Amino acid sequence: MNQRIPAAVSPPGDPSLSFPFLQAPAGGTWQEIVPGVFWLRMPLPFALDHINLWVLRDGAGWTLVDTGLNSEATRGLWDQIAANSLASQPVRRVVVTHFHPDHFGLAGWLTARFGVELWMSESEYVTAQVAFAQLGGFTNDSSAALFARHGLDEARQEAVRTRKHSYRHAISEAPASFRRMLDGDRLEVDGRSWLVMMGYGHAPEHAALYCEELGVLISGDMVLPKISTNVSVWASEPEGDPLELFLRSLKHYATLPEKTLVLPSHGLPFYGLRQRTDALQEHHRLRLDEVLTACQRPVSAADIVPVLFRRQLDNHQIVFAMGESIAHLNHLLRQRRVVREADTDGVLRFRKTR
Repeated sequence: MNQRIPAAVSPPGDPSLSFPFLQAPAGGTWQEIVPGVFWLRMPLPFALDHINLWVLRDGAGWTLVDTGLNSEATRGLWDQIAANSLASQPVRRVVVTHFHPDHFGLAGWLTARFGVELWMSESEYVTAQVAFAQLGGFTNDSSAALFARHGLDEARQEAVRTRKHSYRHAISEAPASFRRMLDGDRLEVDGRSWLVMMGYGHAPEHAALYCEELGVLISGDMVLPKISTNVSVWASEPEGDPLELFLRSLKHYATLPEKTLVLPSHGLPFYGLRQRTDALQEHHRLRLDEVLTACQRPVSAADIVPVLFRRQLDNHQIVFAMGESIAHLNHLLRQRRVVREADTDGVLRFRKTR
């Protein structure tokens, strides 16, 4: 491991993690994390109000990792970065970890601006195109129909159907082509090798990047220091078990060296990858136990939302809460720890097996 990686300082919370940087860079600026790896932060108009982006020195140019949301504010901050930090050195490519709009939002705008290729997994690229086109199971109506089947009340269904934060408005038009990344591929950046480590459950084929020489993992949304990654069932795959895929992926990341510095998409860079993956495994084990206890009587996914989320949720958050509740119930169903039946009102309800 490169010995120039910063030492950890006292953490602001979980004692099993340590944080070498306790303050994010100001908007329109960046901070060097390790040699050749720079940290940017962009705003989001949600309760989760930011995303971390990364710029890698790439010879006499730059590789960008993730892009931020398609918004005037984010484009303005990229203008500042381009003028003050990228200087006259060219951007060589844009890498996107997955299709969610805070990561993919400006992929089309940035690749067109700099005349470069987009690099991402095929599943994420195709999903972005389908979601942008509002096809099949990627519409607000299809989400509302799924949640109705799982017990969401009519007022919340209408809020889902009419919500403003649609994918089509959250991203710039996607590039017409891309360069495919596969699990196990290696990206050569500035003479260093970055291993592509695909993860599943949060998105179809999420790409994390690991550089052994630097001892750094760009984890995207797969491993976050303070919050648990959203793992949801969506209308496009209503019988899916994304939680099983996510838990398997955590085991894969846990094989990396103990002193790996994790660069997450939300929160602060941290040490303690194995401790964090263990904590996330335990978090979901406990939540599954709580859901199973609630299934002593027939319950819908809507009934499970307050079991998993002990706070008031706005109409944006309820979409992810419902998806995650269905994911936990589907996981228990696959394990045959619950059974599922359609009640007389057409709502799917789950109860513990006897």
